[in-house]
Amino acid sequence: MLGYIAKRILLMPVMLFMVTLVIFTLVNAQPVDPGAAILGQAGTVEAIAQLNSELGYDRPFLYRYGKFVLDAFKGDFGYSYYSRHNVLQEVVARLPNTVTLAGGTIIIAILFGLPLGLTCAVKQYSWADNMLSTLAMFAGAMPAFWLSLLLLLLFSLKLGWFPSSGVNQGPISWVLPMGTLSVCYISVFLRYSRSSMLDCIRQDYVTTARSKGCRESVVISRHALKNALMPLITITGVFFGSLLSSAVVVENVFSIPGLGLLVLDSIKRKDIPLVMGCIVFLAIIFLVITLLMDIAYALVDPRIKAMYSTQNKKRKKKRPAAAANSSAEV
Repeated sequence: MLGYIAKRILLMPVMLFMVTLVIFTLVNAQPVDPGAAILGQAGTVEAIAQLNSELGYDRPFLYRYGKFVLDAFKGDFGYSYYSRHNVLQEVVARLPNTVTLAGGTIIIAILFGLPLGLTCAVKQYSWADNMLSTLAMFAGAMPAFWLSLLLLLLFSLKLGWFPSSGVNQGPISWVLPMGTLSVCYISVFLRYSRSSMLDCIRQDYVTTARSKGCRESVVISRHALKNALMPLITITGVFFGSLLSSAVVVENVFSIPGLGLLVLDSIKRKDIPLVMGCIVFLAIIFLVITLLMDIAYALVDPRIKAMYSTQNKKRKKKRPAAAANSSAEV
């Protein structure tokens, strides 16, 4: 188990290096003049050229990328071309809002989507299954920007129950943004959990448990549910990563100062340091969540534990054998 976790942790820097290299290449391939962006219309040609030289844009690509990696390792992501603020401070200030929005949405989706999906699987082809499956397909087909505008018009502008923008009014400010994203992801979790539970219910070990006289609740909770959760653990991490990107629309509609909206604005302005800083932090979050999901999957699935335990046993057997051979040769 520890070997599996160590292997996953060692892969994280490699994945982060690949992500930053791809993003840095794509961003620098754009026709951007940082000197002109910083100095504006008041900058002369000589001043713009001098500033670009100070920023290192007259150096080769690999030199600039290597300097970015070294500075980022020290916690220095530079300064924004437009606001002239420290990139790290801007990202850290907006990061909690995005994590709160994505994390709250995932929790709500699991709390509602998982039991509803299990209910549909246990009562397959019943009126509850047909109704919930139909509603799930309808909810999953609704675009987030369209639903967010409808909820904003109804509950904020017409009824006045919730604030229309910002997160300054406490937990009530998160109801509409999380509700908008939760509708889609509840339907996704419902469909995935239903399909996974149906696959487990049809397995031979479930039939054997029923033939032994176990109650249906015991068969579902002890035999089928644990195996049905395995694929859901994996897709939870994937959904969290997709939420970090899809939250841009909701943050824009509800004016939430999050990381997704910051990335969108920085891309429009071609603010390279801010884009790279946001992407690096989003990649780190996604890699950490993926690591946690893999660890949870290894804890639930005994085959992973058995695989690494057998590998450790083989290594221990090989060491005495190698030692005996070396002593015999001497």
